[in-house]
Amino acid sequence: MDSALAIENISKKYGHFYAVKNLSFQISPGTIYGLLGPNGAGKTTTIRMVMNIIIPDEGRIEIFGQKMDEKMKTRIGYLPEDRGLYPKMKVGEQLQFLAALKGISKTKARHIIDEWLKRFDLVEWKLKKTEELSKGMQQKMQFIATIIHSPELIILDEPFAGLDPVNTKLLKDIMLEMRDKGATIIFSTHRMEQVEMICDHICLINKAEKVLEGNLGQIKRDYGKNTVVLDYEGDAGFIQDFAGMEKIDDYGKYMEIKLREQTDPQELLQLAAGRLRINKFEVKEPTLNAIFIDSVGANHAEDISGR
Repeated sequence: MDSALAIENISKKYGHFYAVKNLSFQISPGTIYGLLGPNGAGKTTTIRMVMNIIIPDEGRIEIFGQKMDEKMKTRIGYLPEDRGLYPKMKVGEQLQFLAALKGISKTKARHIIDEWLKRFDLVEWKLKKTEELSKGMQQKMQFIATIIHSPELIILDEPFAGLDPVNTKLLKDIMLEMRDKGATIIFSTHRMEQVEMICDHICLINKAEKVLEGNLGQIKRDYGKNTVVLDYEGDAGFIQDFAGMEKIDDYGKYMEIKLREQTDPQELLQLAAGRLRINKFEVKEPTLNAIFIDSVGANHAEDISGR
């Protein structure tokens, strides 16, 4: 068994519309894999095909070298995009019920639940009805239900939705811990900035098709260190006329500038220093968002930076 998940040429079509088209990739065990792209790109459809909720029109899917069946599902933790909690049940009772569905004894489940509630700062909510929790609290509760049985493969569809920055960092830290213990994690998101420091490999999807796939570090190295991040105050319109500039992604007071080959970033710094107040000037590898736009073309890609 060389891969935790192997997808080969899967497609799903509704009428004349492709939700997913000829998608292939493999995920090695013990890695974090980002399935990325704008809303409607085909990420959730792909995940639902992996979980056997939707049957692909063509292609092959194997998990740990086998086809999906009910026994295989016990090795998987799945956090769907559409959350499914019972609003009238108390938090502790509901987690106990969901643990029982995974075959965990009542005594063992109680211990596991208490540990996770403590980790997510939800202990005082254990006896509250789920509907009394905020959206972010319910998201944390759903995550606990997803990983309560220590699955080998964890599939998370938009796991950071509804979480504030503190809890987003907590969830990222937990994902890294689970990976270090041997779990394979796949998570889908349209927010590129959430995966820059966590993913080992990525697959970028746009309009149902794979655009780019591979090791994240290698992908960024292949694009080279020819991107300038400029955080500024003032009118930066003159940078459009800079001879060494190839492309600009302008977010207003923040720019990602791709320079032409052989252009010295110091030339741009000298030009900008005399006309702008510069809060940050950094030469770096391009962001995932910049790579995505460069890969599919600015006229065909949705800006998914979330800025």
